[in-house]
Amino acid sequence: MNGTRDWDIRKLRILRTLGERGTVTATAEELMMTPSAVSQQLSNLSAQLGVPLLEAHGRRVRLTDAAHLVLRHADSVFAQLERADAELAGYLRGETGTVRVGAFSTAVPALVVPAVRRLRAAHPGLQVRIRETEAAEAYDLLSSGRVDLALSLAAQAPTARDPRFALVSLLADPLDVALPADHPLVERAGLRLADLSDEPWIFGGSGPWSEITLAACESAGFVPEQAHSAAGWTAILAMVEAGMGVALVPRMAAAERRGGVVMRVLEHDQPRRHVLAAVRRGSETSPRIARVLSALRASARAC
Repeated sequence: MNGTRDWDIRKLRILRTLGERGTVTATAEELMMTPSAVSQQLSNLSAQLGVPLLEAHGRRVRLTDAAHLVLRHADSVFAQLERADAELAGYLRGETGTVRVGAFSTAVPALVVPAVRRLRAAHPGLQVRIRETEAAEAYDLLSSGRVDLALSLAAQAPTARDPRFALVSLLADPLDVALPADHPLVERAGLRLADLSDEPWIFGGSGPWSEITLAACESAGFVPEQAHSAAGWTAILAMVEAGMGVALVPRMAAAERRGGVVMRVLEHDQPRRHVLAAVRRGSETSPRIARVLSALRASARAC
């Protein structure tokens, strides 16, 4: 006998049907074949496996012990194929598979984690892998294929005409001003950015947050004096709490807020930062990507 046998799934189905229906004629009717074609296929399978599968029994044939042994294993194979078929159908519907998401720090708790919770409830077979990244790095990761979807700020986004990416607007995140709890302007009605033009400011030395802070203050008619430079909200808010300056803080960073800091809404100025989702152009039609985008939109609406 050969050490390796050819297991032909189609012929195994014919053998299983014969075992279920009992006769070559009934098997042929079930499978819409001719009786001679059924007999030929089973003869070929017997030759491939190197064992007799049928034996004469009066005017009919019956399965040999070897055939029953083969079918015991074939049943497990067919069951596994059914599971594979169901999983593949789910994959094609976007209900299974993996989507890798790159997101900047404040977007992870505010947008991505709630989206993952929604997806777990609705599509438990769909896995989301999160990678925290700087907004400026998102497009390199996306272009290289290391993530499938990236969250970034509009200030860092390439032009909408860039053929590599499709951009989806998610959220206009309001910016509130962070003041020390004992600041004299904490209770001022209708507080505006211009009221803080003489204050020491805290923001990053470069990058999108520096650009956003400068643009917001310049729109209010002044250039902020940068007293301290920091990129992380923990550090920025600790300095605000200590009375070292004031800062603009995105509302999505609410989890970072401290007891010694008061957040004031700037109703008249209404500064915002715009959050985008980006995917490789064409992949937005993937059912998996579309489901993750839909969940992220739902998170953005809830913010």
